[in-house]
Amino acid sequence: MILDDKPRCGWCTSSALYKKYHDEEWGVPVYDDATLFEFLLLETFQAGLSWITILNKRENFRAAFDQFDYKKIAQYTDEKILDLLQDAGIIRNKLKVYSAVTNAQAFLKIQEEFGSFSTYIWRFTDGKPIKNNRQSLKEVPATTPLSDAISKDLKKRGFKFVGSTVIYAHMQATGMVDDHVADCWKNS
Repeated sequence: MILDDKPRCGWCTSSALYKKYHDEEWGVPVYDDATLFEFLLLETFQAGLSWITILNKRENFRAAFDQFDYKKIAQYTDEKILDLLQDAGIIRNKLKVYSAVTNAQAFLKIQEEFGSFSTYIWRFTDGKPIKNNRQSLKEVPATTPLSDAISKDLKKRGFKFVGSTVIYAHMQATGMVDDHVADCWKNS
């Protein structure tokens, strides 16, 4: 449990789990395909829900979705999908569960084309994080022209539940953009 009084971005102060995620993961550049897929899967399930809901169920998702192994997920059968839809530990949205399989298959196709998903996704930022200088949470957008472009490209490649808001959240989670506000300790 985090009991310090470090200044943080205002969205993460409601729980120790949120603070830990903020301090250790959010905005940290991720170049590993397995972790990029994990965040993509979690972000797609988060659509329409709060991120803390997903964080609270993250370990359940990890167990249900074979440690986020996209190669296994791409091969899920209807029987496995039905099992997932009965799993109270995850978000049991039929379209989102099916999209996890579809997205894993599309993820593998991108790896074939680009060598890795990391190479594909990071080319949108020339391989470097975009450091924003937000003064407050009010300045942090839900989407940007870049998230619009990535979303459009992913949809063209067969991905589901990858609207611009989901993609911008993915970019923040994986450090493609750094939106820590000016008075946050991570911004120093």
